[in-house]
Amino acid sequence: MRIRHRDVAPEVDPSAYVAPTAALVGRVRVGPRARVMYGAVLDSEGSRLEVGECAIICENAVLRATAVGDTDHPVLVADHAFVGPHATLLGCTVESCAYIATGGTVLHGATVRAGAVVAVGALVHAGTVVPSEFFVPPNTIAVGDPVRLYSPDQKEELAQAIRAVGFAKAAFGIDMAWEDRLARYRAIAEVRSDEFASHRGDAVVGDAQPRPRAGRT
Repeated sequence: MRIRHRDVAPEVDPSAYVAPTAALVGRVRVGPRARVMYGAVLDSEGSRLEVGECAIICENAVLRATAVGDTDHPVLVADHAFVGPHATLLGCTVESCAYIATGGTVLHGATVRAGAVVAVGALVHAGTVVPSEFFVPPNTIAVGDPVRLYSPDQKEELAQAIRAVGFAKAAFGIDMAWEDRLARYRAIAEVRSDEFASHRGDAVVGDAQPRPRAGRT
């Protein structure tokens, strides 16, 4: 399904495949021979989202760009990158031949360099740079530049690292005390409510994707 958002419709190369239950919203560009599989959501919001040549977006992955205040966070997936099932990419860059495994998450302003791997269930936090061909192990958290890895049981160290990232500021434009969670999460909901309100004007556009009979496209 292709959805016109903020008066912009998605663009899909004729050689690409977008599954009928995938949703492409707004300023989304899908490159040659890219594959966007069933249930995937590619949402540009007030920014843009680009999928490169022969990039693979698997089932139920969520890719969402964002632009809050003066901060623009597009989602850029380069050629031959792989985004696994149930992965989440929020306002980040995934370079060529990088591999985001099932359930992997990459947050705002982060970059996964060429050939790097974010393994099953791993998280790359906001602003982090994962070096080329670096391996982020399953169920770990990568933070910072230079990157440092944390396991979920490193609660105090991880909390301090995330606090230093300034995630609420990077992702939502909110600068509040770390300790005041109620106020911070209330403000986050207000920001997202305002941003998502623009979807009230969305409209489904026709599917002009060609249907090849057989052979490689």
